[in-house]
Amino acid sequence: MHVAMSKSFTFTSCEVSKLPSIAVFSNGITEAPWMKLKSSGHISSTHVLSQKITPTPSKFNRIVTKAMSESNDTKPLPGLPVDLRGKRAFIAGIADDNGYGWAIAKSLAAAGAEILVGTWVPALNIFETSLRRGKFDESRVLPDGSLMEITKVYPLDAVYDCPEDVPEDVMSNKRYAGSSKWTVKEVAESVKEDFGTIDILVHSLANGPEVSKPLLETSRYGYLAAISASSYSYVSLLQHFIPIMNPGGASISLTYIASERIIPGYGGGMSSAKAALESDTKVLAFEAGRKHRVRVNTISAGPLRSRAAKAIGFIDMMIDYSSENAPLQKELSAEEVGNAAAFLASPLASAITGTVLYVDNGLNAMGVGVDSPVFKDLNIPRDNKN
Repeated sequence: MHVAMSKSFTFTSCEVSKLPSIAVFSNGITEAPWMKLKSSGHISSTHVLSQKITPTPSKFNRIVTKAMSESNDTKPLPGLPVDLRGKRAFIAGIADDNGYGWAIAKSLAAAGAEILVGTWVPALNIFETSLRRGKFDESRVLPDGSLMEITKVYPLDAVYDCPEDVPEDVMSNKRYAGSSKWTVKEVAESVKEDFGTIDILVHSLANGPEVSKPLLETSRYGYLAAISASSYSYVSLLQHFIPIMNPGGASISLTYIASERIIPGYGGGMSSAKAALESDTKVLAFEAGRKHRVRVNTISAGPLRSRAAKAIGFIDMMIDYSSENAPLQKELSAEEVGNAAAFLASPLASAITGTVLYVDNGLNAMGVGVDSPVFKDLNIPRDNKN
């Protein structure tokens, strides 16, 4: 659940696992030469880790996939790799190392992609400072032991399409002082000027200023603000970035099961915004595919412990509910969402567009909560290893 509690500004979300990102499917491969990813390192840390971080063993058996990041872009890779070498990704919605956006960036980087980031303007200074001081170094570690590099960080507020849309009180707000060219149109123009084109566009941001209110108590302002920041912002991003996206490119957003199921406590029009996002995904897939040969998909991610989700106040309950009722009884990691995004962005998903991909341990498939007392006499299978 990736929603931030702020006024009318777009914010970022969700928690990322400290395990290294995974981004390549392989068959029977146990060893390969890994080399560092290439990046211009516009924003990078001066701190160097003294040793490789060893992944913490998981209680649940998972398929381990590894990223190939060799410098020779023409050398064929063994197995069935998620190979994004030579690709450039712009990810809107990263303000720390604690969100889905960060996890997606790591998986894309592990697969060889160059990473550009759009960060909410009021959070920009803290984010860049944390990067420089090495506060994110531990969570930047990739499978080959190198650190994920972010080539450039752009200030971004996806609520505003162009400078003419920005109200005076926002323009003069001290939290925006020192930053310029942060509307969607301006950021797209800056990326074009700096890099020419991109191949991957990721929308990982949302905001519902009245998310804690039931829909019946949500104001028109709160409802429209949720739609604007959480769903129309994706339309705007794609609209302004698609002219600089290479044919065969991919765009990905993040949604939540509240778009189609009742989730008490997820209010303020956020469920409506996610429903709109999923509907728009299908229409945008048609239009972007026909006109630009760009694929458009969205990932419906399960509940995750994140700073933004904790602001809603019931994230722990939703995670416990998922653990008790989902087909896979384990806690979802942001890394798993990142890996799904890397797959969708890769040539392996070249025929997949207009799709809602569930990455939620299968919770979306359940019709009832099996932890209900009414099922106490049924022999409900359980994961005894959990």
